[in-house]
Amino acid sequence: MTFEMAFVLIIIIVMFVALLIEVARPDMIIFAALVLFVLTGLLTPEEAFKGFSNQGMLTIALLFIVAGAVQKHGILEHMMTSWLNKSSQKKGSMIRFYLPVSVSSAFLNNTPIVVAFTPMIKKWCQERGIAPSKYLIPLSYVTILGGTLTLMGTSTNLVVHGMLIDYGLEGFTLFQLAIVGIPVLILGFIYLFTIGYKILPNNKGFSEQVKKDTREYMAEMFVTSEFPFLSKSVQEAGLRDLKGLYLIEIIRENERISPVKSTTIVSAGDRLIFTGLISTIAELQQIKGLRLETGTHLDLDDLKNGEVQLVEAVVSHQSSLLSKSFKQSQFRSRYDAGVLAVHRNNERIKSKIGDIVPKPGDVLLLLAGSDFINTYNNSNDFYVVSTLDTPNNLNENKGKGWLSLVVLIAMILTVTFGLLSMFKAMLLAVFIFIITKIITPEEAKKNIQFHVLLLIASAFGVGTAMTKTGLASWMAKVILGIGEPLGIIALLVAIYLLTNIFTELITNSAAAVLMLPIGIEMASSLGVDYMGFAVTIAIAASASFITPIGYQTNLIVYGPGGYTFSDYMKVGTPLSILVMLVTVTIVNMVWF
Repeated sequence: MTFEMAFVLIIIIVMFVALLIEVARPDMIIFAALVLFVLTGLLTPEEAFKGFSNQGMLTIALLFIVAGAVQKHGILEHMMTSWLNKSSQKKGSMIRFYLPVSVSSAFLNNTPIVVAFTPMIKKWCQERGIAPSKYLIPLSYVTILGGTLTLMGTSTNLVVHGMLIDYGLEGFTLFQLAIVGIPVLILGFIYLFTIGYKILPNNKGFSEQVKKDTREYMAEMFVTSEFPFLSKSVQEAGLRDLKGLYLIEIIRENERISPVKSTTIVSAGDRLIFTGLISTIAELQQIKGLRLETGTHLDLDDLKNGEVQLVEAVVSHQSSLLSKSFKQSQFRSRYDAGVLAVHRNNERIKSKIGDIVPKPGDVLLLLAGSDFINTYNNSNDFYVVSTLDTPNNLNENKGKGWLSLVVLIAMILTVTFGLLSMFKAMLLAVFIFIITKIITPEEAKKNIQFHVLLLIASAFGVGTAMTKTGLASWMAKVILGIGEPLGIIALLVAIYLLTNIFTELITNSAAAVLMLPIGIEMASSLGVDYMGFAVTIAIAASASFITPIGYQTNLIVYGPGGYTFSDYMKVGTPLSILVMLVTVTIVNMVWF
C-alpha cells in the first residue's frame, strides 16, 4: 500500500466515523473529504468536481422535478385514497394498497410517496381500530423494494448507471434491474404480510397517544382582573421564559392567538394554554391573578380553527435544527409555529420544550398557521407527514394533474422503446411541465433536493480518489484473496454485505459510489461480466431495512409509527437476508 492509498483510506475512515456520530450533515462531511483531496493535490479540481456534471446525478435532479410535478396536483393521492377507503380491515386487503404504491415508487421518488401516504395509512388504521405501526414500516419497505424495479426507481440506480457510463461502460436499461427486482418484491410482500406482520409492534400513533394523555402535557390558566400585568406584554408579564413551561396559545373570547409572540398583550379573561412540564404548573398558580382551570375539558380539537392547525413533522438528517435547542433556533418566530410536544423512541420527551435539542427522526407535534403545510412541505428541515385532520390535496385543476401523468407515462415509453435516453426523456418531460405550466420554474427549483445532489457529487469525487490512487484495486485484491477460493457466490455475498453495511451506516448513494470501483476492479481481475457486480451493488445499496437512519423513508415512518430502533432490526434483518439470497442467486444465474 502506497502513502497516497493509505492517506485516502484514513480520510475515508474518518469520514465514516464523522457520519456515524453525526458531527455535521452527511453532504457536508463527504464534501469536506473531497475538498481535502483537492487541497492536498490528490485530485485536480476537474477530477474532484466531475461528479457535478455526471449524467446520473443530473438525471436525479430532473427526477425530483418530475416527481414533484406529478404529485403537485394530488391525482395519485386522490386515486389511492379512494382505493384505500374500499379496503376492509383484514390485513390482506392492504396488499391492494401496497402493490400500486410499490409500482409508483418504481417511477417516482420514494420520499414524497411515503410522506404523502403516511397520513392516509394512519387515518385508515385509526378508523378501523388498527395500530398504524403494523403498516408504516411495510409502507417504507415496499417503496424501497419497488425502487429496485427500474433504472429511475431510486437515486442509487441512477448513480450506479452514471458511474458506469463515466467508466466508458454500458449502463442499465430501464427495466434491467427488474430481473432481480420483481422476485425480490414478490418474496418481500410474502414476508411482510406473514412473518413480518407478526413481528411488528402494536403501537398507537404519536397523535393518538397525545390525544389520550392531553392533561399530562397541556394545562389552562385563566387571567383574572387581579393579574398585576394586565395590558402588558407576555415578556413583561414573565410568561415567556418559564421554568419547564411553554405558552403555546392564548384564547381570547372568539380570538385565537397562536403562536404567542413576546410582544403579545395579556388581557383579563384570557385563557393561557401551556405545554411542557405540567408538574411545574404550581409555580404559576402562586402568581396573583392566574387561576388553574382544573375542570377544563381542553382537547387537541379545541386548539384547531380556520387559522390554526395541528401538524406532525419528522426532523430530517439535513435539518438546520440539529445541534440547537428550539429556543436557540427561534423555532416559534422562524416557522410561525409552536411545538406542543416532541416524540422520540416511542416516548414523549418530558422537559421544557424550548430546551429540547431535536435529533433526526424526532416527531414534532406543532400548532401552526393554516399555510404551514404548503410553505414547508418540501423543507429540508423536516418531513410534514400529516395534519391530524388530513386535508384533501386534490387540486381544483384536475386537467393538469392528468396531463402530468400522461407525460410521465409517455416518458417511460420513450425510454422503454429506446427512442430517448433516460436523461433526455426526463429533460423533455421537465420542459413540457414548465411550458404547460403544470409546474413553475420556482416550484421546480424548490423540488430539487440540493443537499442530496451535493452528497452524491461529492461521493463521486471520493470514488475517483479511490480509483486514481489504486485503493479500489488494492481493496478488490484483498477481497478476492479471501473470497476467490470460495467461489463467485462468496464474492457476491461479500460485495453485497459490504455495500449493505455502508448503506445502513451512511447513505445509499454514497455506499454505491464507494463500492462500485471495487466491484469493477474485481470483475476485471476475474475476467467476468461487470454488470453482475453493478446490479448486486445497486440492489444492496437500496436494500436498507435494518436501521431507521440508512434510508429516508425509514426515518419518515420512525416517529409516526412509534417505533424503536430495535423494531427495524427485528423486522428488517430477515428481510435483508432474504433480499441478499435472492439477489446473489439470480445474479449468479444470469450474469456468471
